[in-house]
Amino acid sequence: QVQLVESGGGLVQAGGSLRLSCAASGLAFSDYAMGWFRQAPGKEREFVAAMSWLGDSTYYADSVKGRFTISRDNAKNTVYLQMNSLKPEDTAVYYCAAKYVGAYYDDLVNSRRYDYWGQGTQVTVSS
Repeated sequence: QVQLVESGGGLVQAGGSLRLSCAASGLAFSDYAMGWFRQAPGKEREFVAAMSWLGDSTYYADSVKGRFTISRDNAKNTVYLQMNSLKPEDTAVYYCAAKYVGAYYDDLVNSRRYDYWGQGTQVTVSS
């Protein structure tokens, strides 16, 4: 079966960095667009970043643009989210998700369009 397993979360001070990883199995990884979403307590899940299935397009939420970078390694079936200059408002559970041959912004920012989800990893940024 398909599994997406996030790792790399933790506690970091404001201004620090973390790199999240999401290892995929049970699917043809290179055929899937990959996205990162987050959910803070009492808030709805929100889009963070995504990369198209061909890897030729990336999209970011305005709140993380210039600070976060999404990348993928198809040889390792893994997608990454490098998070720099972290702020307390970045505190959330971060989820990775996979969408079959996803490419376009309107699809990739919409959590309902994704086929598979990971279980999430907690990121806490202290002030």
